[in-house]
Amino acid sequence: MENILAGLCGSSPEDPLPVWVHGSVGHCFNQLTLNVIPHVILAMVSACFLGTPRSISGVPCRPGWGCRIATSFVLAGLFLADTIPATISQQELGPVYLEMLANGIAAVTWLTHGLALLMLFRSVHGSTRGPAALALLILLPLPSFVITLVWYYQSGTAWSPVHPAASSRFAILCLQLASLLVYVLAGKTSSPSIAPGNKTRSSQSQGSQVAEDGESWLSRFFYVWMNPLMKCGYQQKLNQPQDVYVLPRQLQAARVCDRLHRAQEAVRLFSVLHAAFGLRFYSLGLLKLAGSLLGFSGPLLLNLLVNFMESRQEPLSHGVLYALGLFAGSFLGALLRNQFSYEVNKVTLMVRAAIISAIYRKALSVSSTSLTRFTVGEIVNFMSTDTSRLVNFCLSFHEVWSLPFQFAITLYLLYQQVGIAFLGGLTLALLLVPINKVIANRIMMNNKEMLKHKDTRVKLMTEFLCGIRVIKFYAWEKHFSTRINACRAKELQKLRAIKYLDAVCVYLWAALPVVVSIAIFITYVLLGHQLTATKVFTALALVGMLILPLNSFPWVLNGTLEAKVSLDRIQRFLELVDQDLETYYALDSPSGTATAVEMRCAAFSWAPVEEESTRQPSSTDTLQLQIENLSVRKGMLLGIVGKVGSGKSSLLAAITGELVKQSGRVYVCDLKQGFGLATQEPWIQFTTVRENILFGREYDARLYEEVVEACALSEDLNILPAGDQTEVGENGVTLSGGQKARIALARAVYQEKELYLLDDPLAAVDADVANHLMQKCILGVLKHKTRILCTHRTEFLEKADALLLIDNGRIVKTGTPADILPLVEAFPKFKDTDKRWKGKAPDEQGQEEAVETEAEESTQNNHLIHKEEEKKEGAVAFQVYKAYWLAVGSCLALSILFSLLLMQASRNISDWWLSHWISSISQTANTSVMVCSASLPSPELLLFSVVGLVSPVQALDTTPVPSNGSLDVNFYLIVYGSIAGANSLFTILRAFLFAYGTIRAATVIHNRLLQRALKVMVRKSRAGWGSCKSLCPAVLLIVGSRGLGGGLGLPFILNIFLANMYGLLGMLVIITYGLPWIGLVLLPLAVLYFSIQRYYRRTSRELKRLYSVTLSPIYTHFSETLSGLSSIRAMRATQRFELENQLRLEQNQRCLFASNTAMQWLDIRLQMIGVAVVTTIAGIAIIQHQKQLGNPGLVGLALSYALSVTNLLSGLISSFTLTETMMVSVERTEEYATDIPMESQDKLVQVAADWPSQGLVEFQQVVLAYRAGLPNALDGVNFTVYPGEKVGIVGRTGSGKSTLFLALFHMLELKSGRILLDGVDSQLVGLEELRSRLAIIPQDPFLFSGSIRENLDPQGKWTDAELHEVLEQCHLWDAVTQMGGCSRELVSRSLGQSQLVCLARALLTRAKVLCIDEATASVDQKTDQLLQQTIRQRFADKTVLTIAHRLNTILDSDRVLVMQAGRVAELDSPTRLSQKDGSLFQRLLHSAQQ
Repeated sequence: MENILAGLCGSSPEDPLPVWVHGSVGHCFNQLTLNVIPHVILAMVSACFLGTPRSISGVPCRPGWGCRIATSFVLAGLFLADTIPATISQQELGPVYLEMLANGIAAVTWLTHGLALLMLFRSVHGSTRGPAALALLILLPLPSFVITLVWYYQSGTAWSPVHPAASSRFAILCLQLASLLVYVLAGKTSSPSIAPGNKTRSSQSQGSQVAEDGESWLSRFFYVWMNPLMKCGYQQKLNQPQDVYVLPRQLQAARVCDRLHRAQEAVRLFSVLHAAFGLRFYSLGLLKLAGSLLGFSGPLLLNLLVNFMESRQEPLSHGVLYALGLFAGSFLGALLRNQFSYEVNKVTLMVRAAIISAIYRKALSVSSTSLTRFTVGEIVNFMSTDTSRLVNFCLSFHEVWSLPFQFAITLYLLYQQVGIAFLGGLTLALLLVPINKVIANRIMMNNKEMLKHKDTRVKLMTEFLCGIRVIKFYAWEKHFSTRINACRAKELQKLRAIKYLDAVCVYLWAALPVVVSIAIFITYVLLGHQLTATKVFTALALVGMLILPLNSFPWVLNGTLEAKVSLDRIQRFLELVDQDLETYYALDSPSGTATAVEMRCAAFSWAPVEEESTRQPSSTDTLQLQIENLSVRKGMLLGIVGKVGSGKSSLLAAITGELVKQSGRVYVCDLKQGFGLATQEPWIQFTTVRENILFGREYDARLYEEVVEACALSEDLNILPAGDQTEVGENGVTLSGGQKARIALARAVYQEKELYLLDDPLAAVDADVANHLMQKCILGVLKHKTRILCTHRTEFLEKADALLLIDNGRIVKTGTPADILPLVEAFPKFKDTDKRWKGKAPDEQGQEEAVETEAEESTQNNHLIHKEEEKKEGAVAFQVYKAYWLAVGSCLALSILFSLLLMQASRNISDWWLSHWISSISQTANTSVMVCSASLPSPELLLFSVVGLVSPVQALDTTPVPSNGSLDVNFYLIVYGSIAGANSLFTILRAFLFAYGTIRAATVIHNRLLQRALKVMVRKSRAGWGSCKSLCPAVLLIVGSRGLGGGLGLPFILNIFLANMYGLLGMLVIITYGLPWIGLVLLPLAVLYFSIQRYYRRTSRELKRLYSVTLSPIYTHFSETLSGLSSIRAMRATQRFELENQLRLEQNQRCLFASNTAMQWLDIRLQMIGVAVVTTIAGIAIIQHQKQLGNPGLVGLALSYALSVTNLLSGLISSFTLTETMMVSVERTEEYATDIPMESQDKLVQVAADWPSQGLVEFQQVVLAYRAGLPNALDGVNFTVYPGEKVGIVGRTGSGKSTLFLALFHMLELKSGRILLDGVDSQLVGLEELRSRLAIIPQDPFLFSGSIRENLDPQGKWTDAELHEVLEQCHLWDAVTQMGGCSRELVSRSLGQSQLVCLARALLTRAKVLCIDEATASVDQKTDQLLQQTIRQRFADKTVLTIAHRLNTILDSDRVLVMQAGRVAELDSPTRLSQKDGSLFQRLLHSAQQ
C-alpha cells in the first residue's frame, strides 16, 4: 500500500502522503484527498439520479437548468483538456500518473453530473432547483482549486514564458473556477429549492401523492420521500386514510388482480401466485445472499483489527484499512438487508391483495348450496388468518435456504479450529433438535385444542352478547357464565401447557451453547490434544453462531407447514362448485312469448349433489322441492301460500338459481337483467338509507320519491335524525323489523326489473302499512311487472291473479283466490272485528320504539352511528400499564424483572470473564511462548459475534504450551462454566415466572370482563351493543388465548421488549467500560436515537391505527356480502361489489404499505447509527493503539457488542411500539370494565318460594328515562292488573308499550314510582329471583347453538315428558321429531318455528305473570289461531299482558290498556272502549276498517 502511494506521489515509502510540504499543503495530498475523493462522491451521488423517470405533466421548467447542464459538460471538457499540458510538462507540477488520475476522474464526474442534470430537468424536479444534495456536493472540490491557485501564485509559475505548459494549465484552472462560479449562480437564479421528497407537494394534497414512483436512487435507499409523511404523522395530521400516499403503480389492487387474471383462473392457487409474482420474489434471494455474505465481513475484519492491536509491529495504514473495511462492510450490508426487507414487503402486499380478491371473487360466484359447507366465520377467516399466514410465509421463505447456508459455513470454520472434535458438540446439538421438535409438536397439538375451545368460547360469547336482553329476561346469566367458564377453563389448561413448554424451549435455547461447547472441549481433550485459550474462544464464538440457525429453523419450518395448511384450506374453498346459470336455466323460450317463468318436472334440493349420496340416513333434514308444472305469465301477480316451513321461500330460491337442480327444466325470461328480490329476513347494508335503496344505481329524484312513497317510507325518513342520509347499523340494527322490510322492498322496486320475487314483505308491518304497500307498491308502481308474492297474510291476496298452495315442497293446488283462500284462512271474515286497526301493529311497535329512543339518543351525539371505532389519541396512558401490572400481581412482576436483570448480568459477566482471560494470557504470552501471536487470529472478536456472523480462522501453530498454561485454562474454564450455569438457571427461572405471570393476567382480566358483561345494563338502544360485540372478540383474542398463548400476543412481545431493554443496557455498560472515550460519541447518538424513535413512534402509531380502521370495513363488507349473496346475485350487482371490495382493499393496503415503509425508514436510520458506533470504536481503537493505551481484550469485547447494536436498537423500538399497540387491547378492556353502566345487584327483600302466588301487578306513578337527559319514556304510569286478568296493550309507535315490560323486569332503573307484584316492590327483589318468577315471550326469537332441549330448558329443571307436552301444545312436536328429537342439535328452522320455541319456553316457566311481546309476527294464521288457543287454555288462571299484534288477540281480553306518549291514556274492556265516542281505541278500530 505504502509503496503504491509513494510511486504515485513520487515520495519516500516512509512518509508516502506528506500533508505539509515547504510551508503549504502537499500537492499529492491535495490532489488525492481534496480533489479525487470529492469528485468520486459527486459522481456516485449524481449516478443515483440517472434513473429518474420523466414527468408526464407539462410542468413549466425553471430557468438556469440549461446553463447548469452546459457548464457541467464544459467542465468535463476542461478537465480532459488539462491532461494534455500535464502529460507534456512531465513532473513540472506533479507526477504524471497522479495528474492523469485526478483529471480523468474529474472529467468522468462532470460528464455523469451533466447527464444526471439532464434527467432531472425532464422529471418532476424540473420545476424546482433540483435536489439539495447535488447543489451542496458541487462545492466540495472548491478547496482543492483554491489551494492550487495559491500554489501557482506562491511559486510564480503562473504566467512565466519559461513554463508554457504550466501557464496553460493555470489558464485552464481559471476557466474551471469561472465555470464553477457560473454554475453556482445559475443555481441561485431559480426560486428556493424544494427537497426531492416534497416535489410539487405544495400544489398537491398529500393523498394524491404517489409513493416512491419517480424518486432518485438516493431517495429510495434512505426513504427521503417518506419524510413529508413522517412529519405529518409527527404533527398528528394523519387522521384519515386519504392522508396517506397512494400505492406505487405496481402495487395497486386493480393491477395486481389483472396480473392474477392473466396468470389463469382454474389451476391451483399456488401455481397462480407463482406465475404472477414468482420471478420477482425468487430474485430477491440474491439481495439476501449478498446481505448475508456482507454480514460475515464484520467478524472477519474485527478479527484482523484486534490482531493489529495486539501485534504492535503492523503499519498504521493496515489499521486504517481495517477500520474503513468495517465501515464499508457494515454500511453496504445495512443497505442491502434493508432493501431486501422492503422489497419482500412489497411482494407480500401484492400476494395479500391477490389472495383477498380471489377469495372475494370466488364467494360471489360460488353456488349457495356448496357455500353451506363453510360458515360465514370460516370464510372470513380465510380472508384474515389464512391469508396472513401465507403472507408471513413469504417473509420467511428466504430463511428456509439461508439458514442452512449459514450453518454450513460455520461448521466448516469450526472444523478448521478443533478438527474432528466438533462432531462431539454437533451430535449433542442435533440430539436436541428432535427434542425441540417434540416440544414444538406438543405446542402445536395443544394450540389446536386450545383454538377449538377458544372458538367455542368466542361463539358462546357472541351468542351471549347478541341475545343479552333475552338472557336477562329469562335470568339465564348463570347458565351462560358457567358454560363460558367451562370453555375458558379448558382453554386455559391448554394455554398453561403451551406456556410451560414454551419456557422449556427458551431454556434449551439458552443452555445449548454452553452444553455444546463443553462437549466439544471434552471430546478435544479426550482425543489427546491440549486446550489453548485461543482455541477455547474461537470455538465458543463459532458455537454461539451455530445456535441461531439450529433454533430458528424449526420455527421457520412450522411457519411453512402452517402456510401449507392455510393454502390447502383456501384451495378447498376455491374448488367449490360455481353457480352455473347456463346449465341451470333453459335458454330457449317456451311457445308463448308471454311466459315469464316456467318449470317442468323440476326437482330441487338444498344439499349439493355430491352430498346427497352420503346423507341418506338424515335426508329428512333437508327439504326437497318438486315442481311438476308451473307457468307464470308476464305481468301477473301470483300469490304463494302454505304453512310454516312448507317450502315457499325455497321456491323463490329455485327461481333465482340458488338451489341445486336435480332434474327438469327451468325457464326465466330476461335472465341478464336479473330479478327484484325482497327476502324474508331483509338484508340491509351498513350504509345510509338512501344508499341502501339506490343499491348502486344513479339517483333519479322522481323515481326515488315515487318508490319511497309507495313503500310507505316517507314518514319514517322524517323521524330519522338525518332523513335518508342516516346511517343504518350493521345488519340494520337501528331499524325496526318493519322498516328493514320496507327498505329492502324499496331497494328491489328502485332497481326497475321485470320480474319481482317478494318473500313475505308484509309480515313485519301493521295492517295499515300492509294495505298501503299492497295498493301503492305491489298493485301500484309494480302493476305492469310480473310479481310472485309469498305471504301468510292471506287477506291481501284477494286481488292476486292466481294462487299456489304449497305443502311439504310440492304444489298441492293452484287456482283463483276464491278457490284457494278458504282452504288456508283460519277463520271467516267478521267485517267489523277482524278488520285491522290503524296505528302500527305487528313488529313495528316495540321495534320502532327502539328506533325512536335510538333516534333521540343519536341526535344528541351525531346521526352517524358508524362513527369509526373511537380512535384513542396519543400514547397509551400510564393507567393501562398499571392495570396490567396489577393483573400480573406486583410481587410476581417484580420477581420477573429481577430474574431478567440477573440473567442479563450473568451473561455480560461471562463475556467479561473471557476477555479478562484473554488479556491475562496475552500478557503472559508476550513474555513467554506465544510470540507467534502476530500470525494468530485474535479470538476475542469472534467470541461475542452476537449477530450470528462468522469469521474464518487460520490453522493454528502447534507451539507446545507450558503445562502451567493448562492449569490456568482449567481454572478459567471452571469459573466460566459456573457463570454460564448460573446464567442458565436464571434463564429458566425467568421463563417460568413469565409464563406463570401472563397466564395469571389473562385469567384475571377475562374473569373481570365476563363478570361485567353479565351485569351490564341493557338499554333499549341496540347500537351500543355493536361496540361491545366488536370489543369482545378483540379483548378475548388479545387478552385471551392468542394474546396469552402461542401467538404474537402481548406477553410474547412484552418478553422480547424487556429482553431487548436489558440487553441494550448491558451492552452500553460493557462498551463504556472497555472504551470510556466512546461516551463522547454515544451521547449525541443517543439524543439522535431518541428523537428518531419519537418521530417514528408517533407516525407509526397513527399509521397502525389507520390500518386497523381500514381493515374492519373489508371484513364487514365481506360478511355483509356473504349474508346478502342471494340479493346481490339476483339483482346482478356482483361486479359492483367486487369493485367495492377492491377499493376497500386498496385503502387498507395504502395504510399497510405506509406503515411497513415507515419501519424500513426507521431501520435504515438505526443501521446508520450502528455503523457510526462501529466505525467510532474502530477509530478510537486505532488512536489508542498509537498511544500504546489499549487493552485488546476489551476492545474486541466492545467491538463485538457494537456489531449487534443495530439489531438491539431496532428490536427495542419495534417491540416497544408493538407492546404499546397490544396494550391498546388492555386499555379497551379497562374502558369496558369501568365505563359501562351496571345493574344494581342488591337484594333488599326476601320473598316466598311461590311468590308471586296471585299475579297482581300494580304500577304506581312510574317515571323512567332511558338515559339522563332524554325525555321520559314512561311518565307517571298508573294502573293495576288483577290476578288472572288478560290485558291487551296497544298504542302508537314510541308510546312506551315495550318499556312497560323493561320496567317490570327491572331492566332499567326507575326515576321514581314503584311497581308492585303481589304487593312486593319489585325493585327491592334480587334481579335473578324477580326475572325467574316472570315469563316473557320476547319480540325477537333468540335461539342459541345447542340442542332443542338446551334451548328450552338450559338449567335442566324439567323432565322429557314435560318438554314433550309443551312441544305438543306449541305444535312443534312433529318438526322436532323430524329433526331427530329433543337432544338433536338445532338445525335450520323457519322464523315462525323459532318463535314457537320461545313460546314453549314461556309455557315451561309456569309463572303467574306472562308478558307477550308480539310473539306471532311470522306465523301463518292457522298456527296463530292454535297458539292463541294454547295461550288461553294454559294461562287461564294467570295474569297475561299482551302487546297487541293481531286485533283478534286482544278483542277477547278482559281489558285494553292504551298507551300514549308514555302515559296511560285509556284502560277499560274492549267493548266499552270501542263504543265510547272519541276514545283512542275506537279511532284505532275505525281507521283499520277503512
